[in-house]
Amino acid sequence: MTPRNYNSLQISTSPAPKDNVRISGVAVLLFIVFILIASLGAVALEINGSGEAVIAVFVTLNLLIGTYLLMALKVANQWEKAVVLRLGKIRGLKGPGIFWLIPVIDTVADWIDHRVMVSPFSAEKTLTKDTVPVDVDAVLFWVVWDAEKAALEVENYRAAITWASQTALREVIGSLDLADILIGRAKMDAELQRIIDQRTTPWGISVQSVEIRDIVIPHELEDAMSRQAQAERERQARVILGESEKQIAESFAEASVAYQNNPTALHLRAMNMLFEGLKEKGAMVIVPSSAVDTMNLGGLSGMISLAGQQGVKPE
Repeated sequence: MTPRNYNSLQISTSPAPKDNVRISGVAVLLFIVFILIASLGAVALEINGSGEAVIAVFVTLNLLIGTYLLMALKVANQWEKAVVLRLGKIRGLKGPGIFWLIPVIDTVADWIDHRVMVSPFSAEKTLTKDTVPVDVDAVLFWVVWDAEKAALEVENYRAAITWASQTALREVIGSLDLADILIGRAKMDAELQRIIDQRTTPWGISVQSVEIRDIVIPHELEDAMSRQAQAERERQARVILGESEKQIAESFAEASVAYQNNPTALHLRAMNMLFEGLKEKGAMVIVPSSAVDTMNLGGLSGMISLAGQQGVKPE
Protein backbone atom coordinates (compact mmCIF):
# COMPACT_ATOMS: atom_id res chain seq x y z
CA MET A 1 0.00 0.00 0.00
CA THR A 2 2.09 2.87 -1.28
CA PRO A 3 0.89 6.47 -1.09
CA ARG A 4 0.09 8.04 -4.40
CA ASN A 5 -1.32 11.22 -5.81
CA TYR A 6 -5.08 11.14 -6.05
CA ASN A 7 -5.36 14.33 -8.08
CA SER A 8 -5.53 12.23 -11.21
CA LEU A 9 -8.49 10.30 -9.79
CA GLN A 10 -10.81 13.25 -9.32
CA ILE A 11 -14.15 12.51 -10.93
CA SER A 12 -15.85 15.31 -12.80
CA THR A 13 -19.55 15.43 -11.97
CA SER A 14 -20.44 18.25 -14.33
CA PRO A 15 -23.30 17.39 -16.68
CA ALA A 16 -22.13 15.60 -19.78
CA PRO A 17 -22.92 17.31 -23.06
CA LYS A 18 -26.19 15.94 -24.42
CA ASP A 19 -26.90 15.18 -28.04
CA ASN A 20 -30.70 15.25 -27.72
CA VAL A 21 -31.01 16.96 -31.09
CA ARG A 22 -29.38 14.02 -32.81
CA ILE A 23 -29.36 13.92 -36.60
CA SER A 24 -29.24 10.42 -38.02
CA GLY A 25 -27.16 9.49 -41.04
CA VAL A 26 -30.23 8.14 -42.85
CA ALA A 27 -32.06 11.46 -42.42
CA VAL A 28 -29.05 13.39 -43.73
CA LEU A 29 -28.87 11.12 -46.76
CA LEU A 30 -32.57 11.60 -47.55
CA PHE A 31 -32.23 15.37 -47.10
CA ILE A 32 -29.36 15.46 -49.60
CA VAL A 33 -31.39 13.35 -52.02
CA PHE A 34 -34.33 15.79 -51.91
CA ILE A 35 -31.96 18.74 -52.33
CA LEU A 36 -30.62 17.12 -55.50
CA ILE A 37 -34.13 16.37 -56.69
CA ALA A 38 -35.11 20.00 -56.14
CA SER A 39 -32.03 21.28 -58.00
CA LEU A 40 -32.27 18.91 -60.95
CA GLY A 41 -36.04 19.31 -61.14
CA ALA A 42 -35.74 23.09 -61.20
CA VAL A 43 -33.26 22.87 -64.08
CA ALA A 44 -35.49 20.46 -65.96
CA LEU A 45 -38.58 22.61 -65.47
CA GLU A 46 -36.72 25.72 -66.63
CA ILE A 47 -35.57 23.92 -69.79
CA ASN A 48 -39.16 22.86 -70.51
CA GLY A 49 -40.26 26.45 -70.17
CA SER A 50 -42.22 26.15 -66.95
CA GLY A 51 -43.08 29.32 -65.09
CA GLU A 52 -41.13 30.62 -62.13
CA ALA A 53 -44.07 30.00 -59.81
CA VAL A 54 -44.15 26.30 -60.71
CA ILE A 55 -40.39 25.99 -60.23
CA ALA A 56 -40.56 27.79 -56.87
CA VAL A 57 -43.40 25.55 -55.66
CA PHE A 58 -41.50 22.41 -56.77
CA VAL A 59 -38.26 23.46 -55.09
CA THR A 60 -40.03 24.58 -51.91
CA LEU A 61 -41.99 21.34 -51.68
CA ASN A 62 -38.85 19.20 -51.97
CA LEU A 63 -36.97 21.34 -49.44
CA LEU A 64 -39.85 21.00 -46.96
CA ILE A 65 -39.98 17.23 -47.40
CA GLY A 66 -36.20 16.95 -46.99
CA THR A 67 -36.23 19.18 -43.90
CA TYR A 68 -39.09 17.18 -42.37
CA LEU A 69 -37.21 13.93 -42.90
CA LEU A 70 -34.06 15.49 -41.46
CA MET A 71 -35.82 16.55 -38.25
CA ALA A 72 -38.40 13.76 -37.86
CA LEU A 73 -36.44 10.62 -38.70
CA LYS A 74 -34.41 9.32 -35.74
CA VAL A 75 -32.36 6.18 -35.19
CA ALA A 76 -31.62 4.71 -31.74
CA ASN A 77 -28.83 2.20 -31.27
CA GLN A 78 -29.51 -1.30 -29.98
CA TRP A 79 -28.52 -0.36 -26.41
CA GLU A 80 -30.42 2.96 -26.33
CA LYS A 81 -33.88 4.25 -25.54
CA ALA A 82 -35.07 7.74 -26.45
CA VAL A 83 -37.35 9.52 -23.96
CA VAL A 84 -39.81 11.46 -26.13
CA LEU A 85 -41.82 14.45 -24.86
CA ARG A 86 -44.80 15.91 -26.69
CA LEU A 87 -45.45 19.53 -25.79
CA GLY A 88 -43.53 19.00 -22.54
CA LYS A 89 -45.35 15.80 -21.47
CA ILE A 90 -43.98 12.31 -21.62
CA ARG A 91 -45.08 10.48 -24.74
CA GLY A 92 -43.09 7.30 -24.26
CA LEU A 93 -39.87 5.53 -25.04
CA LYS A 94 -38.66 4.96 -28.57
CA GLY A 95 -36.05 2.63 -29.96
CA PRO A 96 -33.96 0.77 -30.68
CA GLY A 97 -34.13 1.29 -34.43
CA ILE A 98 -35.91 3.90 -36.57
CA PHE A 99 -38.73 6.02 -35.16
CA TRP A 100 -40.50 9.23 -36.15
CA LEU A 101 -41.06 12.53 -34.38
CA ILE A 102 -43.32 15.45 -35.13
CA PRO A 103 -40.92 18.38 -35.54
CA VAL A 104 -41.31 21.23 -33.04
CA ILE A 105 -44.06 19.35 -31.19
CA ASP A 106 -42.01 16.29 -30.19
CA THR A 107 -38.61 16.49 -28.51
CA VAL A 108 -36.15 13.92 -27.19
CA ALA A 109 -35.51 14.61 -23.51
CA ASP A 110 -32.60 12.17 -23.24
CA TRP A 111 -30.97 9.16 -24.83
CA ILE A 112 -30.63 6.48 -22.14
CA ASP A 113 -27.87 3.89 -22.39
CA HIS A 114 -28.99 0.48 -21.07
CA ARG A 115 -25.52 -1.09 -20.99
CA VAL A 116 -23.65 -1.76 -17.77
CA MET A 117 -21.83 1.44 -16.85
CA VAL A 118 -18.59 1.78 -14.87
CA SER A 119 -18.01 4.79 -12.60
CA PRO A 120 -14.80 5.17 -10.56
CA PHE A 121 -15.10 7.21 -7.38
CA SER A 122 -12.96 7.90 -4.32
CA ALA A 123 -12.98 9.31 -0.81
CA GLU A 124 -9.88 11.25 0.22
CA LYS A 125 -8.65 11.94 3.77
CA THR A 126 -11.74 10.35 5.31
CA LEU A 127 -11.56 9.52 9.02
CA THR A 128 -12.30 5.98 10.12
CA LYS A 129 -14.13 5.12 13.34
CA ASP A 130 -10.78 5.09 15.15
CA THR A 131 -9.85 8.51 13.64
CA VAL A 132 -7.34 7.34 11.04
CA PRO A 133 -7.34 9.30 7.73
CA VAL A 134 -7.51 7.00 4.70
CA ASP A 135 -7.86 7.38 0.93
CA VAL A 136 -10.15 4.79 -0.65
CA ASP A 137 -10.53 4.21 -4.38
CA ALA A 138 -13.53 2.19 -5.64
CA VAL A 139 -15.42 1.27 -8.82
CA LEU A 140 -19.19 1.15 -9.25
CA PHE A 141 -20.98 -1.07 -11.79
CA TRP A 142 -24.55 0.03 -12.49
CA VAL A 143 -27.27 -0.16 -15.12
CA VAL A 144 -30.40 1.85 -15.96
CA TRP A 145 -33.43 -0.44 -15.79
CA ASP A 146 -36.10 2.30 -16.12
CA ALA A 147 -35.17 4.91 -18.74
CA GLU A 148 -38.23 7.03 -18.02
CA LYS A 149 -37.36 7.46 -14.33
CA ALA A 150 -33.69 8.11 -15.07
CA ALA A 151 -34.64 10.94 -17.44
CA LEU A 152 -37.49 12.50 -15.45
CA GLU A 153 -36.82 11.84 -11.75
CA VAL A 154 -33.28 13.28 -11.57
CA GLU A 155 -31.64 16.14 -13.48
CA ASN A 156 -28.39 14.35 -14.32
CA TYR A 157 -28.42 10.72 -13.27
CA ARG A 158 -24.71 10.19 -14.03
CA ALA A 159 -23.62 13.01 -11.71
CA ALA A 160 -26.20 11.99 -9.11
CA ILE A 161 -24.99 8.40 -8.90
CA THR A 162 -21.37 9.59 -8.58
CA TRP A 163 -22.20 11.89 -5.68
CA ALA A 164 -24.34 9.21 -4.03
CA SER A 165 -21.47 6.75 -4.30
CA GLN A 166 -18.93 9.15 -2.77
CA THR A 167 -21.16 10.07 0.18
CA ALA A 168 -21.99 6.40 0.83
CA LEU A 169 -18.29 5.53 0.78
CA ARG A 170 -17.54 8.23 3.35
CA GLU A 171 -20.36 7.00 5.58
CA VAL A 172 -19.14 3.39 5.48
CA ILE A 173 -15.52 4.41 6.18
CA GLY A 174 -16.63 6.50 9.17
CA SER A 175 -18.52 3.56 10.67
CA LEU A 176 -15.62 1.07 10.53
CA ASP A 177 -12.25 0.75 12.24
CA LEU A 178 -9.12 0.71 10.10
CA ALA A 179 -8.53 -2.98 10.79
CA ASP A 180 -12.06 -3.84 9.64
CA ILE A 181 -11.55 -1.86 6.43
CA LEU A 182 -8.24 -3.54 5.62
CA ILE A 183 -9.39 -7.12 6.20
CA GLY A 184 -13.10 -6.81 5.40
CA ARG A 185 -13.23 -5.53 1.84
CA ALA A 186 -15.92 -8.00 0.77
CA LYS A 187 -18.18 -6.91 3.62
CA MET A 188 -17.50 -3.28 2.80
CA ASP A 189 -18.33 -3.88 -0.89
CA ALA A 190 -21.66 -5.47 0.03
CA GLU A 191 -22.57 -2.65 2.41
CA LEU A 192 -21.73 -0.01 -0.20
CA GLN A 193 -23.80 -1.81 -2.82
CA ARG A 194 -26.79 -1.95 -0.47
CA ILE A 195 -26.61 1.74 0.44
CA ILE A 196 -26.05 3.05 -3.10
CA ASP A 197 -28.70 0.78 -4.61
CA GLN A 198 -31.21 1.98 -2.01
CA ARG A 199 -30.56 5.58 -3.06
CA THR A 200 -30.59 5.02 -6.82
CA THR A 201 -33.57 2.67 -7.14
CA PRO A 202 -36.08 5.61 -7.22
CA TRP A 203 -34.12 6.92 -10.21
CA GLY A 204 -34.55 3.69 -12.16
CA ILE A 205 -30.92 2.69 -11.64
CA SER A 206 -29.73 -0.63 -10.23
CA VAL A 207 -26.28 -1.16 -8.71
CA GLN A 208 -24.80 -4.50 -9.77
CA SER A 209 -21.60 -4.43 -7.71
CA VAL A 210 -19.09 -2.22 -5.94
CA GLU A 211 -15.40 -3.09 -5.77
CA ILE A 212 -12.77 -1.45 -3.56
CA ARG A 213 -9.64 -1.02 -5.68
CA ASP A 214 -7.16 0.45 -3.22
CA ILE A 215 -6.86 1.68 0.36
CA VAL A 216 -4.06 4.12 1.15
CA ILE A 217 -3.11 4.89 4.76
CA PRO A 218 -0.54 7.43 6.08
CA HIS A 219 3.07 6.35 5.59
CA GLU A 220 3.92 6.72 9.30
CA LEU A 221 1.03 4.48 10.29
CA GLU A 222 2.02 1.95 7.65
CA ASP A 223 5.54 1.74 9.14
CA ALA A 224 4.14 1.36 12.66
CA MET A 225 1.83 -1.44 11.52
CA SER A 226 4.75 -3.17 9.82
CA ARG A 227 6.82 -3.03 13.02
CA GLN A 228 3.84 -4.28 15.03
CA ALA A 229 3.37 -7.23 12.68
CA GLN A 230 7.08 -8.08 12.88
CA ALA A 231 7.00 -7.94 16.69
CA GLU A 232 3.94 -10.18 16.72
CA ARG A 233 5.67 -12.74 14.50
CA GLU A 234 8.74 -12.71 16.79
CA ARG A 235 6.51 -13.20 19.82
CA GLN A 236 4.80 -16.17 18.19
CA ALA A 237 8.20 -17.65 17.29
CA ARG A 238 9.36 -17.38 20.91
CA VAL A 239 6.14 -18.96 22.15
CA ILE A 240 6.55 -21.85 19.73
CA LEU A 241 10.19 -22.28 20.79
CA GLY A 242 9.17 -22.34 24.46
CA GLU A 243 6.49 -24.94 23.76
CA SER A 244 9.07 -27.05 21.93
CA GLU A 245 11.51 -26.84 24.85
CA LYS A 246 8.72 -27.86 27.20
CA GLN A 247 7.84 -30.88 25.08
CA ILE A 248 11.53 -31.90 24.87
CA ALA A 249 11.90 -31.62 28.65
CA GLU A 250 8.82 -33.77 29.14
CA SER A 251 10.24 -36.36 26.75
CA PHE A 252 13.55 -36.45 28.66
CA ALA A 253 11.64 -36.81 31.92
CA GLU A 254 9.73 -39.79 30.56
CA ALA A 255 12.98 -41.32 29.24
CA SER A 256 14.68 -40.90 32.63
CA VAL A 257 11.85 -42.83 34.27
CA ALA A 258 12.35 -45.65 31.74
CA TYR A 259 16.15 -45.79 32.43
CA GLN A 260 15.87 -45.38 36.19
CA ASN A 261 15.57 -49.10 37.02
CA ASN A 262 17.39 -50.39 33.95
CA PRO A 263 21.14 -49.42 34.09
CA THR A 264 22.00 -51.80 31.26
CA ALA A 265 19.70 -49.95 28.86
CA LEU A 266 21.19 -46.67 30.01
CA HIS A 267 24.74 -47.94 29.36
CA LEU A 268 23.77 -49.17 25.89
CA ARG A 269 22.12 -45.86 25.08
CA ALA A 270 25.16 -43.88 26.24
CA MET A 271 27.54 -46.05 24.21
CA ASN A 272 25.31 -45.76 21.18
CA MET A 273 25.33 -41.97 21.46
CA LEU A 274 29.15 -42.06 21.73
CA PHE A 275 29.41 -44.34 18.74
CA GLU A 276 27.16 -42.09 16.66
CA GLY A 277 29.34 -39.13 17.55
CA LEU A 278 32.53 -40.97 16.52
CA LYS A 279 31.28 -42.23 13.17
CA GLU A 280 32.15 -39.02 11.37
CA LYS A 281 35.80 -38.95 10.33
CA GLY A 282 37.82 -36.49 12.35
CA ALA A 283 34.98 -35.87 14.78
CA MET A 284 35.84 -34.94 18.35
CA VAL A 285 33.51 -35.80 21.23
CA ILE A 286 34.03 -34.36 24.73
CA VAL A 287 32.95 -36.91 27.35
CA PRO A 288 32.84 -36.02 31.09
CA SER A 289 35.24 -38.16 33.13
CA SER A 290 32.40 -38.86 35.56
CA ALA A 291 30.66 -40.78 32.81
CA VAL A 292 33.57 -43.20 32.32
CA ASP A 293 32.63 -45.47 35.21
CA THR A 294 28.98 -45.27 34.28
CA MET A 295 29.67 -46.53 30.76
CA ASN A 296 32.10 -49.21 32.01
CA LEU A 297 34.84 -48.20 29.60
CA GLY A 298 37.65 -49.58 31.78
CA GLY A 299 38.62 -46.54 33.81
CA LEU A 300 40.08 -43.22 32.87
CA SER A 301 43.20 -44.70 31.24
CA GLY A 302 41.03 -46.79 28.93
CA MET A 303 38.97 -43.70 28.10
CA ILE A 304 42.09 -41.70 27.25
CA SER A 305 43.34 -44.52 25.05
CA LEU A 306 40.02 -44.68 23.28
CA ALA A 307 40.04 -40.93 22.86
CA GLY A 308 43.49 -41.10 21.29
CA GLN A 309 42.30 -43.71 18.79
CA GLN A 310 38.92 -42.18 17.96
CA GLY A 311 39.46 -38.50 18.51
CA VAL A 312 37.59 -38.28 21.83
CA LYS A 313 38.82 -35.80 24.40
CA PRO A 314 37.92 -36.66 28.02
CA GLU A 315 37.10 -33.70 30.23
